[in-house]
Amino acid sequence: MPVSWFLLSLALGRSPGALSLERLEGSQDTARCSPGLSCHLWGGDVFCLPGSIVPAPGPVLVPTRLQTELVLRCHQETDCDLCVRVAVHLAVHGPWEEPEDAETFGGAADPEAGEPRNASLQAQVVLSFQAYPTARCVLLEVRVPAVLVRPGQSVGSVVFDCFEAALGSEVRLWSYTQPRYQKELNLTQQLPDCRGLEVRDSIQSCWALPWLNVSADGDDVQLVVDVSEEQRFGLSLYWNQASGPPKHWWQRNLTGPQTITLNHTDLVPCLCIQVWPLEPDSVRTSVCPFREDPRAHRNLWRAARLRLLPPRGWRLDAPCPLPAEAALCWQAPAGGPCQPLVPPLARENVTVDEAHDLPLLKGHPNLCVQVSSWEKLELQECLWADSLGPLKDDMLLVETRGPQENRSFCALELSGCTPLPSRASTRAARLGEQLLQDLQSGQCVQLWNDGVGALWACPMDKYTHQRWALVWLACLLCAAALLLLLLFNKEHVKAAARGRRALLLYSADDAGFERLVGALASALCQLPLRVAVDLWNRRELSAQGPLAWFHAQRRQTLQEGGVVVLLFSPGAVALCREWLQDWGAVPAAHAPHDAFAASLNCVLPDFLQGRAPGRYVGACFDGLLQPGAVPALFRAVPVFSLPSQLPDFLAALQGPGAPRTGRHAERVERVSRALQPVLDSRFRPGRGVGPEAGGGT
Repeated sequence: MPVSWFLLSLALGRSPGALSLERLEGSQDTARCSPGLSCHLWGGDVFCLPGSIVPAPGPVLVPTRLQTELVLRCHQETDCDLCVRVAVHLAVHGPWEEPEDAETFGGAADPEAGEPRNASLQAQVVLSFQAYPTARCVLLEVRVPAVLVRPGQSVGSVVFDCFEAALGSEVRLWSYTQPRYQKELNLTQQLPDCRGLEVRDSIQSCWALPWLNVSADGDDVQLVVDVSEEQRFGLSLYWNQASGPPKHWWQRNLTGPQTITLNHTDLVPCLCIQVWPLEPDSVRTSVCPFREDPRAHRNLWRAARLRLLPPRGWRLDAPCPLPAEAALCWQAPAGGPCQPLVPPLARENVTVDEAHDLPLLKGHPNLCVQVSSWEKLELQECLWADSLGPLKDDMLLVETRGPQENRSFCALELSGCTPLPSRASTRAARLGEQLLQDLQSGQCVQLWNDGVGALWACPMDKYTHQRWALVWLACLLCAAALLLLLLFNKEHVKAAARGRRALLLYSADDAGFERLVGALASALCQLPLRVAVDLWNRRELSAQGPLAWFHAQRRQTLQEGGVVVLLFSPGAVALCREWLQDWGAVPAAHAPHDAFAASLNCVLPDFLQGRAPGRYVGACFDGLLQPGAVPALFRAVPVFSLPSQLPDFLAALQGPGAPRTGRHAERVERVSRALQPVLDSRFRPGRGVGPEAGGGT
């Protein structure tokens, strides 16, 4: 049995913390005042015309604060509407002169000098209400006895019952006097929906809304929508944004009852659920149940990605807003923490999905961006690692410019910034004079420059192990000669050696095609090849997500001199054409384990920038797809048809230097025997080649 983890009733039944509302009988608007005041509600609505502000001729009443309360206006026991009660607090405003006697004060408000005790201040207070599609204005007349009048102090309040409004709507209120002596008061309020109020038996529009039970069952999260059979309703999952419209992720029209299962890796704090009956003008209710879920916050950081935007920009991509700060740092190849660089990128708050500029003159593989939250490092990405190669053994020199063109330099090391020249025992101090000479001779690259300083990257490779260069060279030559001797004299050593790494990428068109890919991968594992395919890494793929898993596998494969194999099928070709047509747009949703769809984020740039030859190989299967059907962009690398071109395909996988010996023919035969039964079963009469039918929620 699933363990109840978070229970929400979106409509039926009482939600924890639901409000119980006062009920008003009848449809007549009313007004009442606090003790000592008298008030009158003018019949019917009035025109909303605030007019211009005029000077107060003397003491006047003005509204100082608006206060609202939700009530129910009921026409029958089970036929009620949500209504907004408004209280307007009043105070005395304007120039004040202490009257000589009560008669003098009262004369300003009442011409009958014989009744000074009835003197009072009078005000006409307008209440303006807007809640789409309704707009109303009412007029309240208020009198305050002279004995209660105190300059600058509150004299009481007047309460209006009430403005009808729809559940979940946004209402706006304004209040001012006629004539108007000051800027009008205003108040905006978001009304709750059915789940936030105890109105199940009172408001008819809430009767048809479904139950939603969110529960955890192991690693999965289940959304159980409990409604009567054949009742149709809409369900939407979306990412709520702090600013701007929500990002819709999944939406379906369903028939109850239903159970929708979410993988726990899909949970993020801004993931919200909206449900509504498929009826005209139905009430929609939304809830965001994962805001405080620790797993959702961990998943959000796992999903966040730092991207380099040419030529020198970057962006933090994440489905939800993040409380994060970013800083530029320098990563030394010897390891250790990345050294923060206050200039040129001071630590600043980061807005996700927004481009940021790096004020640099030139990129460098050792320059990285750090993103932290609450002083905890969450992400670090060396953005130029793919385009400029691995970390370099360069020394970063920090130039500081003082008055009268005085310049000083220090070298950034793990122990701090070492002044140059220096008598310290660090590596930079020992080479201080040489580094300054390299800087003056133009051997260092300027990365950043402004009026107060600059950053320089100086190569250190020529100073590394200079005294031992010949000794190391001799040792390497001896080791190479010994290795060649062992390889030529002992064939079993060669067979036991680790082969070249191959990463297989494919589009999971159907179960039959996945079996074909699995047969090919298993056969290639019998050769001196180390094969990686998502079929064998489903748990790791689910934990990391398709894009992160492929990015890590591709980087490891290419760094080790391996090859990425693109297995084209009709579905893969269609997906490639879609991406080529909509390059730069947000991709459509695909299957949760479809690494091929995720891989196009990184594969396409390699082909567009001409980095694919030598690193990628294409293949398709005889009878399923012709090589000519592969998009022209991907034919920049060899595309083989299997098993007819299996010899050339295996030779390309083993690398350009691999000889074609008798063992090569044996390997071709072995792979062909593994593939042929699966191909034959796929094209057996009576069996289609399209996607297999399946379903179920």
